[in-house]
Amino acid sequence: MEDGEHNDNGGGSGHNVVDIYPLSRYYFSSKDAIPEKDDSLADRIQRLKASYAAHGLRTCVEGVLLVELFQHPHVLLLQVKNSFFKLPGGRLRPGESDIEGLKRKLSRKLSLDESCVNDEWQVDECIGIWWRSEFETLPFPYLPPNTHRPKECAKLFLVRLPRNRQFVVPKNLKLLAVPLCQIHDNSKTYGPIISGIPHLLSKFYFNTIHD
Repeated sequence: MEDGEHNDNGGGSGHNVVDIYPLSRYYFSSKDAIPEKDDSLADRIQRLKASYAAHGLRTCVEGVLLVELFQHPHVLLLQVKNSFFKLPGGRLRPGESDIEGLKRKLSRKLSLDESCVNDEWQVDECIGIWWRSEFETLPFPYLPPNTHRPKECAKLFLVRLPRNRQFVVPKNLKLLAVPLCQIHDNSKTYGPIISGIPHLLSKFYFNTIHD
């Protein structure tokens, strides 16, 4: 498509158009590794339980960042230990807003300057909310009616990327561009939240810009 042109397939507003740029426009480098908090899944669950006992509901914010490769939209995912994938983001601090918290986490995971003061992350709307009734259970895209004390809430936000950007990733993580068609309905590999992203993006129109 030409720069600024989009195919709205008979509908859509400007707000529902997402400009995506080729992966070749972005630059990637590495920085010091982020220390691992847990040695195993059991350790992680134990830590989360202790945190819940002390602070209550755990709220996480995660970013959906899109690029174009081979004429298909791709989402940027972090791969941990060559074993599982996650969206860039993390837990909010007490009293921290969703937007500011996500900007801070994006800078920590994807920028050289972790303060996020000089980062111009364009965090758009929340496109999905997932709930976990227990830390050992799978998340639901709604709050189950019999869940009175949910343990975790995860909010997904669309993050609109600029034409060019440098991504600086911790050495113990990999940043990969994965096609939406590959993650679609593939919860076995990517989990229910990531595999559900194509459904959440179905209301948007992708405008690929090459100029």
